[in-house]
Amino acid sequence: MKIIIIGAGLTGTELAKKLISEKNDVVLIDNNEETVRHVSNRLDCMVIHSDGNSLDTLEEAGIARADALVMLTNSDEVNMITCSLVEAFYPKVMKIARVRNYEYHIKARKTARRKSAEPEGEARPLYGIDHMVYPDMEAAMAILRAIEHGAVTDVLSFENSEYEIMRVEVEEGSRLDGQRVQDLRSFIDTSFLLVYLESKTEATLPMGSTVIQAGDYLGILAHKKHMESFLELCGNRIAELNRIALVGVGHIGTLIADSLLSHHKTRKIPKLFSSIQKSKQKIIIIDKDEQRIKAAAERYPDTDVFKADITDEGFIQEESLAAYDLLICATHNHEKNMVISAYLKSLGVGKTICLVPSGSFAEIARHIGVDVAVPIKDTVVDTIVGHLRGKSVTGVHTVSDGDLEIIEYVMPENSRLNGRALKDIAEPGSFLVLLQKPQGEGEYVIASGNTILNGGDNLVLIANMEETAKVLNYFGGSEE
Repeated sequence: MKIIIIGAGLTGTELAKKLISEKNDVVLIDNNEETVRHVSNRLDCMVIHSDGNSLDTLEEAGIARADALVMLTNSDEVNMITCSLVEAFYPKVMKIARVRNYEYHIKARKTARRKSAEPEGEARPLYGIDHMVYPDMEAAMAILRAIEHGAVTDVLSFENSEYEIMRVEVEEGSRLDGQRVQDLRSFIDTSFLLVYLESKTEATLPMGSTVIQAGDYLGILAHKKHMESFLELCGNRIAELNRIALVGVGHIGTLIADSLLSHHKTRKIPKLFSSIQKSKQKIIIIDKDEQRIKAAAERYPDTDVFKADITDEGFIQEESLAAYDLLICATHNHEKNMVISAYLKSLGVGKTICLVPSGSFAEIARHIGVDVAVPIKDTVVDTIVGHLRGKSVTGVHTVSDGDLEIIEYVMPENSRLNGRALKDIAEPGSFLVLLQKPQGEGEYVIASGNTILNGGDNLVLIANMEETAKVLNYFGGSEE
């Protein structure tokens, strides 16, 4: 594919790097000369120093031959207007835009619903944007899922599914320390899959003979209601999260607060939290920006809102923050989020969650004591890559710092694997099918060796990053 990316920031650069590794023809455009010079030395692709919203620049980059345009500038309006411009001249180009303002998403959905009744081929999305990416919502939901499980682990969920994948550390002295993968089922009487195992040296799709050691991280797929049992099995204790401090009340912080403070009638995401006893709940909001704090005080009139610098030792002591059960750092300064989370953890905060820029930073955050780190850039890149992989791929989630990919996939009707059992097509170490939802049925089930694949099935599978293209071709290839 030929893909033009406008915006060479951290997200644009990481997206370009991933697409280049998959042998795509990538052009990166940015109007900052220093950024362009830096990126040109790092990436094996065309990098243009210019305004990406110029039709002349886009035509120089080859928009007429492009398969997709990805808008990642810091301006929602520039991203949207540029998509509209390209729609007018090159409507066949797929257009993807990162948009942070939630109101634009509401408007886009309303427009899509109105146009769904139009004759096929006549309806076009708002501003010509085929896919609008809203990273703040995804990051907020990742934080909320972690809180629901006691803020002890990262949790990945799937749309319209009661199953989740939980990343949990095996504690020293736990029942799983020293056990073989093939013996796991003797420890718990419920349906589950061990999706991946991260040791100190590598991330792998586990074999039956693999020995689990303390310090390993396990990716476990199970029903939501059974996750607490797996946490306990790995030696993790879930404590009540009754006293919560939220640092940062920008877009993401507001989404989190809306869910935590369920009385707010215009909240955009659902209240979760089986781990919070509402009768004991105390939540405070902290931000040093006067305008954001004023807006938060008006939005949450029954909540303590502080205009303060979280790095102020006097404020930490005055408000006894070290005694809180959970600290959430959701500011735009990701490095500060990491440092403050680790520092407050050392002072006695029960659990900490923070936003970080990428998976590599998430690993650093965990090593310095942060319980859960949510990489916002990875979320955006995964979403965009999912759209670029074709209609059969409905979602992509990287895990283990990008070594593995979990893929949501609709098996083509004419796939060569139609009617075959998983045990007959298995390639150990290459991929693993996790969940199947047969065409026309409403719920996912955990796949087994006897699972029969059929065209139209919704699948969730995991593959090594370098094997992903091969695996998708294997499942998507037509019958001879």
